[in-house]
Amino acid sequence: MMPVHVVGLGMGPDDLTPKALGIIREARVLVGGRRHLDYFSDHPGEKVVLGKNPEETLKALAPLAETRQVVILASGDPNYYGIGTLAAQVLGPERVVIHPNVTAVQAACARLKLAWHDAKVASLHGRGWEALAAALPGAGKVIVYTDPAHPPEAVARFLLDRGLGKARLCVLENLGQEDERVTWLQVDETAARQFSPLNVVVILKEVSPPASGVLTLGMPEEDLAHDAGMITKAEVRAAALAKLRLQPGLILWDVGAGSGSVGLEATLLLGRGRVYAVERDPARAAMIRENRDKFAVDNLEVLEAEAPEALAGLPDPDRVFVGGGGARLEAILEEAGRRLRPRGRVVIAATLLETLERARNWLKSRGWEMEVVQLQVSRDRPLAGRGYLQALNPVWLVSGGLAV
Repeated sequence: MMPVHVVGLGMGPDDLTPKALGIIREARVLVGGRRHLDYFSDHPGEKVVLGKNPEETLKALAPLAETRQVVILASGDPNYYGIGTLAAQVLGPERVVIHPNVTAVQAACARLKLAWHDAKVASLHGRGWEALAAALPGAGKVIVYTDPAHPPEAVARFLLDRGLGKARLCVLENLGQEDERVTWLQVDETAARQFSPLNVVVILKEVSPPASGVLTLGMPEEDLAHDAGMITKAEVRAAALAKLRLQPGLILWDVGAGSGSVGLEATLLLGRGRVYAVERDPARAAMIRENRDKFAVDNLEVLEAEAPEALAGLPDPDRVFVGGGGARLEAILEEAGRRLRPRGRVVIAATLLETLERARNWLKSRGWEMEVVQLQVSRDRPLAGRGYLQALNPVWLVSGGLAV
């Protein structure tokens, strides 16, 4: 079998070196997307379109390469979100030669005079929104490879939904082509427009602490918007977060989120993980967004909807905190139990004896490992120039988890 050459085109044929052009000219079989093959419409070799099932197409190249030179054309750099690694995997690394070129990330940052060594990159091409959600936390500069299912206007709506409306976007269309266009826009402006399918989006967002303060563990209740004292107290929050056993990268459902205080502080422990705060009350859901935006939290998504129905579209959780469920507690726990990932954990905060018993009974019926902790918090208060301890309402934390 002759070696199969995978040639990166950069932004187009003008980015090819003389050596790479020579390899393409010598090809007897030219493989690539329709746009790539159109660049070489006069090429005399056999043309093979690399379509929606690239793995099957690559497998079919092996017999062709026994007697003919096969060249695969790739966008940008073949090993950067490209076909290069798949070609090596399918055909065997010893039978593949890869020729690198300029990536769309490099080209975009060159046009904008931006450094790219400190950027995070998310490819949505053939993927879901999880890649962008993972790239956003803590990043001041994110570069996005889009696709027809995730165009720039949808990226903008994704940012708006996460309280990132103050970011600046640059949409770079048709890089390297005669009709190349570079447009800086506000997020809301981007959401209202349409763009060429061939594009890259650069997101610049503010990462400095907001003037209103910095989110910390144990935030005083008065620092957060809440509904007439309906907020998980700082001491209970601390215990709940400990019982959840959070780790970087995990997915947390905060169900019956109220003011969002538990989910907000959880984001500090999850790193690139994500919190989904579910709250049915519109006023309280608005408070969660207010608190999220106040502290510039970008890995918390608010769902104003009823649980458990709202949970159906969420990624499977590693951790679930139920701060409110009312009559639907068991239904919420059923959905959580069905979807929980291996070694997942559930923590239920109960202020009523009936809620405590229902949570315990559900966990016992499933044979889960279970722990119940009662928290009785008293805070010092002034009285006639002296002080006394004022007791807050007791709270039970019912914790359970999957052993495997």
